[in-house]
Amino acid sequence: MTFTLTVEDRAILDTVSEFAAEEFAPHAVEWDQTKHFPVDVLRKAAAMGMGAVYVREDVGGSGLRRLDAVRIFERLAAGCPSMAAYLSIHNMVAWMIDTYGADEQRHQWLPKLATMEHLGSYCLTEPGAGSDAAALTTRAVRDGDDLVLTGVKQFISGAGSSDVYVVMARTGGPGPAGITAVIVPGDAEGLSFGANEQKMGWNAMPTRQVVLDGVRVPVANVIGGFGNGFRIAMNGLNGGRLNIAACSLGGAQTALDRSLEYVAERSAFGAPLSERETVQHTVAEMRIQIEAARAFLWRAAEALDEDASDKIMLCAAAKRFVTETGYQVVDTALQLHGGYGYLTEYGIEKILRDLRVHRILEGTNEIMRMVVARSMIKSA
Repeated sequence: MTFTLTVEDRAILDTVSEFAAEEFAPHAVEWDQTKHFPVDVLRKAAAMGMGAVYVREDVGGSGLRRLDAVRIFERLAAGCPSMAAYLSIHNMVAWMIDTYGADEQRHQWLPKLATMEHLGSYCLTEPGAGSDAAALTTRAVRDGDDLVLTGVKQFISGAGSSDVYVVMARTGGPGPAGITAVIVPGDAEGLSFGANEQKMGWNAMPTRQVVLDGVRVPVANVIGGFGNGFRIAMNGLNGGRLNIAACSLGGAQTALDRSLEYVAERSAFGAPLSERETVQHTVAEMRIQIEAARAFLWRAAEALDEDASDKIMLCAAAKRFVTETGYQVVDTALQLHGGYGYLTEYGIEKILRDLRVHRILEGTNEIMRMVVARSMIKSA
């Protein structure tokens, strides 16, 4: 495993960090409070190559590795975890079309996704089928050269603002083999959206139901052939799990950085908090946990890049470890800030709220443990 960053790697990450510090961080709390989805700022990120990080270059992508991506999403999340998370989801949509789509589909949909002139959303979860994705009931029935989609998707990030929806729908019998991935344009007749959900965190990102009421799209919008949707979804989740872990890592790093500033400035009982041994031990442990999480994440990303035999297990394990570690580091940072950590203006409580959902989405951490256990038992 290579931890050394090249000169080019450092240049990319320095640029991303500068962007996050200038474009995300100063506005993150305000966006959260006003539930503002800053599409204009996201398009600035796309202009720097962050709208299609690991999409091929012939359709406008950056052509980078998964290892590059987790480093980029960590730096973006240092400015705002929720905006970094949306960029991760948008990138998943673009990757699915790039990887499994026909060449005509790639050239039709990806150039505008790469620039984020069009935003993308991924529609897998349903009201009655959360972690059990293979039990989804949204149907796509063939009618000549069209598919007619009917069903409801739940907790869809970007819904109502996106222009392209990759929808997992049942075209065959029960189980994974009956699921197909379909591209649905945002202006399709019969497509509607629920109210913006009232959430604990991720408030700058709209989250709505996606309602498909007889939505008609061409059969040509099927990605990867009929019956391959579940495989596409699961492969997409490998990268999604790494990216959301990276977003937790970025939030945790910012919380630690702010904590170090706070304990250096704040005095209690006649001395700076930073001189207290218990505080020193606490921030040291936070740093240790972040370093361990980062190393684990990079290892899993490299395994995905190399198509290693244990990539699924490592992606699941890294997602579980890094999202829980990140959340714990931020919770510790809030405790170090005392009452000030509980105040909105310090930004720590916002990071905590944003990171809490990372332990649920892209497969709950309980499911991640099941994935790891099954892999171990299978290879024993």
